[in-house]
Order: sequence, then C-alpha cells, then structure tokens
Amino acid sequence: MPDLNVDTPMGVFRRGWSAAVGDYAIAGGWSLNGEALMVGDAEGGVYALDGKSGATAWEHPGVHEGGVLAMAVHPSRTKFATAGQDGRVLVWSAAEGQVSQAIDVGSDWVENVAWSADGQWLAASCSRQVYVYDAEGAEIWRSEDHPSTVSAIAWSNVGELATACYGRVSFFNPATGALHQKMEWQGSLVSMVLSSDGDIVACGSQDNSVHFWRRSTERDSEMTGYPGKPSALAFDDSSTLLATSGGEIATVWSFHGDGPEGTRPGSLKFHVEPVSTLAFAPGALRLASGGRDGAVVLWSLRKNGSGGAIGAATVADTVAELYWRPDGKALAALDAQGGVTVWRIGRTKGRIPRVREPQRQRAGSN
Repeated sequence: MPDLNVDTPMGVFRRGWSAAVGDYAIAGGWSLNGEALMVGDAEGGVYALDGKSGATAWEHPGVHEGGVLAMAVHPSRTKFATAGQDGRVLVWSAAEGQVSQAIDVGSDWVENVAWSADGQWLAASCSRQVYVYDAEGAEIWRSEDHPSTVSAIAWSNVGELATACYGRVSFFNPATGALHQKMEWQGSLVSMVLSSDGDIVACGSQDNSVHFWRRSTERDSEMTGYPGKPSALAFDDSSTLLATSGGEIATVWSFHGDGPEGTRPGSLKFHVEPVSTLAFAPGALRLASGGRDGAVVLWSLRKNGSGGAIGAATVADTVAELYWRPDGKALAALDAQGGVTVWRIGRTKGRIPRVREPQRQRAGSN
C-alpha cells in the first residue's frame, strides 16, 4: 500500500468525516443537493448520512434480503432507488427515509438500476431482461431476453436506454421498448459507459480489452494491453477523456482531435494493486481513482489524457465506489469494511510523485 495514512491525507485532500455502515459499503450517492450521502451495504441495509458531519440521519438495516446491489439517485435528488438480491427495487424519500414504491422485478438478483436524466423513467435489469417503470413505479415495458445476463445499463443524452451483455450493446426507446440501435461484437462485455454528448459507447471486455463505438458512424475500435478485464470506466463531462483500468494503472484515452486511434494514452501510476473505481469531478478534468490497495488518488489531467497526482489518501480496505458531491468540492469513498469517508477538496498544491514508470498502450480501429 502507498505510504499514506487515513488521518493524514496529502495534497488537495482535506479532512472531512468518516462513518461506518453494517457491512461492505457497496453502493451510494449524494442526495438533497449534497446535504446527505445515501449508502447501501452487503447486508441489505440502507443509510442516510449527514453530508457535513457524517452523523446517521436515518437507517434501515436488512431491508433488502441478501444485500443491496445497486443504487441510483433521482435527478431532483429528493428521492433515490435501491436494488438487491431479493429481486426488488425500492424507491425512497431521501429526507424521511420512507419507501414510496416497492417494485417486485423478478426472482433473480436486480443488479442494475438507473434513472433517466429527466427523472421520468426508472430502469432496472434482472438476469437477461431490462424493465422500465414510470415515476410512480408502474411498469411500462420489459425487454425480451438478451443473449446473456445484462451486465450494465445507462441512459443516453436523448433519453434512450442502453444495455450491455455478451456480444452486443442495444439502445431502446424508453416509452415503447422499440430497438433503436444495436452494435455487435463477439465477446463478453462486463462494463459500459456513455459519453455525455451521446456519440460514444465504451465497454470493458472479458478478454482484457476496451471496445468502443461511435454511434453516428457505428465505427468501432479496440484498446488492448490491459492485464485484467477493465471493469472501471469513466467519461469526463466534456466527452474528451475516457478513463479506464484493468490493473494498477489508470489509462486515459483522449478523443480530442482525431484521437484516440493511433495515439498513446495518459498512464496514471500510483496504485500498487488494481484500480477498482474511477470518477471524474463535475465539469473538470480531475479524475479520482480508488483501488484494492485502499488508496484514493486525485489526478489533474490535460486534454491529451496525461497528468499527475495532486492528492491522495487511504481507507481501511478495497475502495468499492467513489462519489463526487454535486458541487465538486467533496469526494466520498465507500470501502469493503463498511467504511464511508468524505474529504473536502482544496486547491492544487503541486503534484505527488508517481511510484513507477507506466506501461504503454495504443488504440486501434477494427
């Protein structure tokens, strides 16, 4: 583990607060405009923590039998949804901690849940199907079986629902379920992210590559050279940088100009164990990475994907997820021991040295 201490964060990280939930803190999100942080754990508990102090505002242990698997905060930030191993989606009031809708999706695990950007639709995936509900929890449509378990879902900037599974990415009309576009590739897709401009969809593959398509042309490209499957993916708000990782290095590809085909990405080296999650700050070329080593690192990037570490801290165990507060002035980390840590983010005060030289990768077109 890097030579860091939980109580002595470095660089732009400032002390905030820490708290604990019942078990592995697996999913979360900021609600009420950053006044509260919602957390779900592997015991099925759902918690609301005060955004300034970390004090528990309310808690409901064991509400999802078997454990929480996913969480999504509504765009209004006054409510949020949780999904779990019990085959249910629960819609909560963030302030009161009351369940306003309980949706029985199926007998299998509900692994993904997501609100559309306008808050009109709520999507969930259960085994090989996806389901779309209206704001009141009424089912609008459900898909036919995908070729395999749906690994990821996301909403495009024009309100389409995107799904990833073995061999394909699909885009559906949210109101009718009509298939708008399907992009195929022979391989198991384990993760997915969409650019904010809606044109690029990128997926991590079981064969240790990242595959991406430009929707406008359906042209596809592949990024290879990862030591493991790239499960951590993130786009910045400008759709310029795609951060990826399938190992200890965070690799950042630039879509500026004619990139990323034929270009070398930025390679960000600090972690000594694989990166587990990546998150861009709102409206900025700042990337937060969390790893299995318990390290959380903040990187300042340029448009070509290069950059350096400007802050670092550690938590007690593997970093499960990272969440930026909506104003970009605080960062929350969830960890495998049930820890919840929030740091305030200050101004840049120089860079933290890299641990070792990065590997080099290239992107190629298919």
